[in-house]
Amino acid sequence: MLRVGEMIRHTVSNLLSRGAINDPVLEGHVVTIPDVRMSPDLKLATVYVMPLGGKDMDEVLTAFDRNKKFLRGEIAHCVNLKFAPDLRFKPDQSFDCGARIDALLDSPQVKRDLVKTPEN
Repeated sequence: MLRVGEMIRHTVSNLLSRGAINDPVLEGHVVTIPDVRMSPDLKLATVYVMPLGGKDMDEVLTAFDRNKKFLRGEIAHCVNLKFAPDLRFKPDQSFDCGARIDALLDSPQVKRDLVKTPEN
């Protein structure tokens, strides 16, 4: 599942970088595909999308949904699977989680616990 997801992520990223998707919204944004998760039967691929700066997320997701058929066809040509997976696009939340963890580590309570005391 991980290998197929990575192959699909690579394919979608290449299509975006080459400008192969003819959509004005996608052409006007720099979009990152950080992860693709596959269902156990490999028939559903959840593509996590993050536009640069997180701006216009709804517009970018709508643009990907409009081009779902084209993307599925390109994935079928590039990734050798018995069935081309159905695509689902979701916003990537990992950057938000990372920022939340950084904020927790910078909090005074955590810094207080990390300071060495003479007893240590």
